[in-house]
Amino acid sequence: MSALAEWPGELRRNPPPSSPTYAVRAPLAAWLRREAATRPGPYRVLDVGCGVKPYYPFFAERASEYVGVDVVENPAADLEGAVESLPVDDASFDLVLCNQVLEHADDPAQAVRELRRVVAPGGRVLASTHGVQVYHPAPVDLWRWTHAGLDRLFRDNASWSSLTVTPASGTTACLGMLVSIYLDLLSRRAKAPTVGRAAAIDRRSDDLREPRTGSLIANFHVVAEP
Repeated sequence: MSALAEWPGELRRNPPPSSPTYAVRAPLAAWLRREAATRPGPYRVLDVGCGVKPYYPFFAERASEYVGVDVVENPAADLEGAVESLPVDDASFDLVLCNQVLEHADDPAQAVRELRRVVAPGGRVLASTHGVQVYHPAPVDLWRWTHAGLDRLFRDNASWSSLTVTPASGTTACLGMLVSIYLDLLSRRAKAPTVGRAAAIDRRSDDLREPRTGSLIANFHVVAEP
């Protein structure tokens, strides 16, 4: 079996529909897989808040360098530092990943300024963060956004030539996620494979899929280009 096949984080790259966080993890993995495959290589990747670098296999074929940075001591990380003060040079990476980090940041505005500082001209920041999620300190959990709030956060704190904020999944998937999470919290034996089916419902309705009055969005994907 190849090293990439054994790479940690398989459940993040290929979460089952029964996973309580399927509404977050499945769209995130699909999005990053597309971004990795469609950008011409070679490119340098910075993974901010890298954890075990679960998405490295998506980028391995085209990345000339893949650098992980984490705020805590982490044997999988190459560097230690907070998103508000990244220990890398200006404009040094073509792709900057910041996935499920901003909700834990002490200063999201400074985090956005740092993401802008380290991305190279012609590069791209790929950030994701929660709209709706249960409290999950790691080690802290401080923020949630609407699509409009996330757009303002990025526009007000850095200059971008292009910026998009896209819902990862819709209202039905978000509700299914919350139900599944609480069932899982109440009983670890409870298996409620509802989130995958809920996401399919969202795909058939713009009213459920897009951020509108009354919507609930579990996660957003941000593409920001300098």
